[in-house]
Amino acid sequence: MPEPSALRGAGALSAARTVFFVIVAGNVAWHPLLTAEEIMQPKDFYDAGEVSLEQDGRPLTFRYRLLRPPETSNAERHPLVVYLHGAGERGDDNARQLKYLPTWMIEKEVRQRHPCFLLVPQCRQDERWVDVSWADSKSTPAANEPTTDLAAAILAMEQVLRREPVDPDRVLLTGLSMGGYGAWDLATRMPERFAALLPICGGGDERLAAKLVELPIWAFHGDADTAVPVERSRAMIEAISAAGGSPRYSELPGVGHDAWTTAYRDPEVLDWFFAQRRKGD
Repeated sequence: MPEPSALRGAGALSAARTVFFVIVAGNVAWHPLLTAEEIMQPKDFYDAGEVSLEQDGRPLTFRYRLLRPPETSNAERHPLVVYLHGAGERGDDNARQLKYLPTWMIEKEVRQRHPCFLLVPQCRQDERWVDVSWADSKSTPAANEPTTDLAAAILAMEQVLRREPVDPDRVLLTGLSMGGYGAWDLATRMPERFAALLPICGGGDERLAAKLVELPIWAFHGDADTAVPVERSRAMIEAISAAGGSPRYSELPGVGHDAWTTAYRDPEVLDWFFAQRRKGD
């Protein structure tokens, strides 16, 4: 009898409902009827892509995942969400980075409410989107150039913008933890590209806050976070406000490092995020 995992191949699935059973300690346990989509893994919803660049004269290939809207046509353009994952999802399997938001975005109700392209690049093991210490309560000046892994994420974004029917005025940027740092950094490098920024439990260089004055921002951080000091988000929000911006900030009382579940699972937050459009020139 095949294991349940053997039923998960996308090519073997159809719209028909499927039932399977497992034997535990000699007993047969019947599972409820499952749809094909309920058996599929998150990576089965995402196409795989790759980009290449050089580091110190050595060619490197970086892979990413892309979720497409349920229905697409060249006549209809959809938002593009650029999502930067946290440190725990680093690697080279092009699958581990699909935790949290990428998994929640494949839920039927969410896809129907917010059809979009969702780009999920993967940072290499032991590398970072931004080469800074996450535990520091104070920032250091941003580097002149992005890290190699963030540069690869930018290339992936540009590739998707060229190839897919994306609405260029609705490119949205978000990230959590290590990816929260990456989102702040990327936004300051090209604020004119994005329609909104949703950084979660990260930090940036407040010396660059003036670049973000016109960008709609909603930041989240738990005040009990022991991995990334809450002062990092506070400093960015205060600096942007002082420069004339109007960022939104939700500091979650009693919440530790996992501020992303509260943020991403709140329909109001996603509604705000997807409602943003880049301001005209």
